[in-house]
Amino acid sequence: MSQITLTFPDGATRAVEAGTTAGMVAESISKSLAKKAISAQVNGAHYDLAWPIEHDAMIAINTMQDEAPALELIRHDLAHVMARAVQEIWPDVKVTIGPVRDFGWFYDFDRAEPFTPEDLGAIEQRMKQIIAARDEVRTEVWSRADARAHYEAAGEPFKVELIDRIPGDEPIRMYWHGEWQDLCRGPHLTNTGQIPADAFKLTRVSAAYWLGDSTRPQLQRIYGIAFRNRDDLKAHLKFLEEAEARDHRRLGREMDLFHMQEEAPGQVFWHPNGWTIYTTLQDFMRRKQRADGYVEVNTPQVVDRKLWEASGHWDKYQDHMFIVEVDEEHAREKAVNALKPMNCPCHVQVYNSGLKSYRDLPLRMAEFGSCSRYEPSGALHGIMRVRGFTQDDAHIFCTEDQIEAECARFINFLASVYRDLGFERFDIAFATRPEKRVGSDESWDHVEGALEAAIKSTGNPYRVEEGDGAFYGPKLDFYLTDAIGRVWQCGTFQVDPNLPERLGATYVGEDGEKHRPYMLHRACLGSFERFIGILIENSAGRLPFWLAPRQVVVASIVSDADEYVGEVVETLRRMGVRAEADTRNEKINFKVREHSVAKVPVILAIGRQEVENRTVTLRRLGEKATRVLSLGEASEEIGAEATPPDQH
Repeated sequence: MSQITLTFPDGATRAVEAGTTAGMVAESISKSLAKKAISAQVNGAHYDLAWPIEHDAMIAINTMQDEAPALELIRHDLAHVMARAVQEIWPDVKVTIGPVRDFGWFYDFDRAEPFTPEDLGAIEQRMKQIIAARDEVRTEVWSRADARAHYEAAGEPFKVELIDRIPGDEPIRMYWHGEWQDLCRGPHLTNTGQIPADAFKLTRVSAAYWLGDSTRPQLQRIYGIAFRNRDDLKAHLKFLEEAEARDHRRLGREMDLFHMQEEAPGQVFWHPNGWTIYTTLQDFMRRKQRADGYVEVNTPQVVDRKLWEASGHWDKYQDHMFIVEVDEEHAREKAVNALKPMNCPCHVQVYNSGLKSYRDLPLRMAEFGSCSRYEPSGALHGIMRVRGFTQDDAHIFCTEDQIEAECARFINFLASVYRDLGFERFDIAFATRPEKRVGSDESWDHVEGALEAAIKSTGNPYRVEEGDGAFYGPKLDFYLTDAIGRVWQCGTFQVDPNLPERLGATYVGEDGEKHRPYMLHRACLGSFERFIGILIENSAGRLPFWLAPRQVVVASIVSDADEYVGEVVETLRRMGVRAEADTRNEKINFKVREHSVAKVPVILAIGRQEVENRTVTLRRLGEKATRVLSLGEASEEIGAEATPPDQH
């Protein structure tokens, strides 16, 4: 057989026969390594220890100490072990696919009866028995015809369809975990006993259509999570509990902020409390943008398809657009319009409405633009993922030489906004030119250099994401990390010479000739809906006082205090505080508990003593201690807190 050369991470090389497996390589190095080995990296690809290596390659042997490949294998093997356990308990169940996702995996099953929580417990127990058996994991490559015949004979129609979907040049790889077999690309561990039996948990069951197609059979999807050890699992379960406690959908109900209903999928019904947050945040952004030199515009929500064709969105984005056909004055052909999925083409129309000079640039144009995008129903998630939303959108029209200054200005502006909203730091990802792009290398060099220089001038750290820019320009994405460590991409800054070109935007330069402006797309929050969801979850509903929808409840202890309660409420309202009275015939402890669940930041209790002394007893959310203050002291303290941070 022919010889190939393997190169190890330390630069050492070894000549072996073509077809040698990674497992054989580990065995040749040492028995202890062979015992610990779980897979290999071969020319950067993740390799099963049983796969043959046919050509010269860089190789590294993975063990459980290598976190990323170890977690991939543990989770992937557990998907197979779970499917085996299900079929051993219920032999009539049909299996489909089970990919690794996020912190674990899921597997879709075709079963007539729904799985119950008790079933999940039984499946977990059977999985642990399979792991304890240390059954061998082996793999073979079969012909397409043999694999198809195998699954037809086994009565597994979903596997037959999957084989038909595999491209003709891909191998049909079969895996066995003990006697149980599945179709899979791999790689996998060498035996079931390598899976840590105390570091996984089945979490939930949901419905899922076969291949995500609502016209195909509805299946049952079982989810699981897995880690390398028990401590990591416990930490993640604690994280999930915290995330559940902060779920904006639950808090939205408790705080009476919004609701969703099936008659308007992906659309938000804002209640008074929720709309107060929305408008307060919007007013804050409006003041910040005006102070930073933006002009505000408003553009139509329904726009003729001709504009979307001219902008290029009709070809690339039509599947995400809501189409509206209108019989214009009984014309023979209906006019085809679309609800706008983004604001940028309309902003170019405002820019084009009059002749622009270089003296008019940079022109910073902002809009709280209501947009509509079709999202699959399965992707919708509270107010975080919706079909109707409003962006804090803005576009800056400028010359190429102004890009660096405008970028630095925006980063500082965004930092100020985030700081006011309680986020002291953010991360920046700088996405550079993709392989397929328009424009000259000289132009890309200049624009990328301008963005990088702008980031450096602000003193912010950043990471480079090579090749992830748009085909027409580089971009910056801004990431926030919330109170429990989740990362959210919110802000963006994108350089675009393409849309002004397509839509005919020009300005008259110092030379008297017409030139194309650059268009800088930028947003701080992204969408108000999603950002409010982030704020709710980040604060666990305890929003900053100035943003809280119900800032103060003045609660009576006895009915004799009702008149003074009204006076206190009016005093606070005159200072701009959102205050309300609670004079119901209920015990004060009941009132405190109810308003605390609704996340009211301050409760002022009023009894006979407070009436006589013209004082209030102040209790803050989450604190057991109370303070007695004069009405003047309390109103001054609360009034100062109610002032938005940009107005201090």
